[in-house]
Amino acid sequence: MARDGRSRKKKQQRVAPRPAHESLRRHFYLILEAGHILNWRVLLFETFLITLILTNVIAVLLDSVKGIGDRYFTFFYWFETISVLIFAVEYCTRLWVAVEDPRYGAYGPFWGRVRYAASPVMVIDFFSFAPSIVNIFIPSALDLRVLRLFRLLRLMKIARYSPALSTLIEVIKAERRALLGTLLLILCIMVISAYLMYVIEGPVQPDKFGSLPSALYWSVTTLTTTGYGDITPVTAIGRVVAGITMMFGLALFALPVGIVATNFVTEIHRRDFVVTWSMISHLPLFEGFSAAAVSDVMNVLRSRMVREHTQLTLAAVEGTEMFFIISGTARAEYDRGAIQLGPGDFFGETAVLTSTPYDCTVVARSTMRLLTLSGADFQQLTRKHPKLKRRFEAVVTRKGQKIEARVRRQEGRGTAEPEEFNLGDLAEEAPADIE
Repeated sequence: MARDGRSRKKKQQRVAPRPAHESLRRHFYLILEAGHILNWRVLLFETFLITLILTNVIAVLLDSVKGIGDRYFTFFYWFETISVLIFAVEYCTRLWVAVEDPRYGAYGPFWGRVRYAASPVMVIDFFSFAPSIVNIFIPSALDLRVLRLFRLLRLMKIARYSPALSTLIEVIKAERRALLGTLLLILCIMVISAYLMYVIEGPVQPDKFGSLPSALYWSVTTLTTTGYGDITPVTAIGRVVAGITMMFGLALFALPVGIVATNFVTEIHRRDFVVTWSMISHLPLFEGFSAAAVSDVMNVLRSRMVREHTQLTLAAVEGTEMFFIISGTARAEYDRGAIQLGPGDFFGETAVLTSTPYDCTVVARSTMRLLTLSGADFQQLTRKHPKLKRRFEAVVTRKGQKIEARVRRQEGRGTAEPEEFNLGDLAEEAPADIE
């Protein structure tokens, strides 16, 4: 009876296979939103799209030249039409697969797609092709100069494929208080210098400094060290104020640049490559996690590039971090045997979970991109998300059982060659109800 009860329980926990259309949608999602994971389909798609975007920008520039635009009008017309169709199909496909992303799928098929369509990158995608579609059917609907402006927006689509740009945005968000303080200081100096010149130079040059807006224009050009020369002080005191204003301009405008540049370089150096949300969510161990949990994990993971033959862990040595493989392969040698590790696999989890030495020696067999999670950060994560530890414990148990089963099969065949070992299945068997 007990065995039957356990059997029924396993059947209840077994996940039903995904419908064909959902499997296809998932396949397209992994290509469109791959998070810069190395895969030939992803690289081919991104290379094609970036090339198309750059070619479109070049076409817009050449089309504005009268001799070239008139001579190759037919070519530019059909190239624009085909490009618009490709961008429209890409946009619709991204909307279709949006529900595969937990950040939007949690809101349901309709509202999840609406929220995704309202995101900045999707708004840029929409306006990069929508006005051109209107112009194809109604040629006189938009002025040619306005249409060219929307076509140049396609260049901003490349931001989707630049993780460094997202890092820059995060740095600006993190330092927004310091940047806001600097901006307020600049505004104060700008208004004060404008008022001083209004008082000092106004009676002498009423046509140039006779009003505060005119003086404010001079203050802006002087603080930014642009100095067009169309408005200049003629009195001695006015020139002294102008010199002081220029010195303040050099100092004040260097502050925000220094703040952003320093923190951006620090963030880039902290990681050998930029970690993205999609990169984490596509790791089998973290599939099924809520968007909040994945974001917390992403904030504490560190990236690392290693060369072939690099020793990553050594058995019986104190373990301080665990590893997730983004690309490349490695060989893990346990007391019970050796296994082959590849993208999506992980190792060193026992040391982080139980604060014990590593139970295996892992050596890189190719150039690898890795993500690492330190023991201290893991403890903080499990305090915030208690179910995270539960999933890791389940994965560690199943991993040990699979290694034992593999060793027994290997001994039965009388071979010592390491087998391919898919750890992604372990995550599917472990609880994924992480909030």
